[in-house]
Amino acid sequence: MATPKIYQMSFASVYPLYVKKVERKERTVAELQEILQWLTGYTPAQLQEQIQRETTFTEFFAEAPELNPDRHLIKGLICGVRVEDIQEPLMQEIRYLDKMVDELAKGKKMEKILR
Repeated sequence: MATPKIYQMSFASVYPLYVKKVERKERTVAELQEILQWLTGYTPAQLQEQIQRETTFTEFFAEAPELNPDRHLIKGLICGVRVEDIQEPLMQEIRYLDKMVDELAKGKKMEKILR
């Protein structure tokens, strides 16, 4: 089976899309960064470094300082697939992030998003 293209996409190419999505729904970049920090352990400076280096999603998650142990509490559908049922570990991490960004854009309270 071929490796999904998203694994080799740069996080920097997708990050602006996350920003647009949350800002369009009147949420803030600070809230998006809080989600990223909660999920991956990156500080804002480390996150900026990942963006500047144009790391791939594979590198982004592999280099994450500390993946949150509570991320497995993230449940629900993303792209028609239940995130808790995804078998491929890297794809599941990417979909956890997608799910959290979706919840932010849909107006969910930060306390609920951060479980």
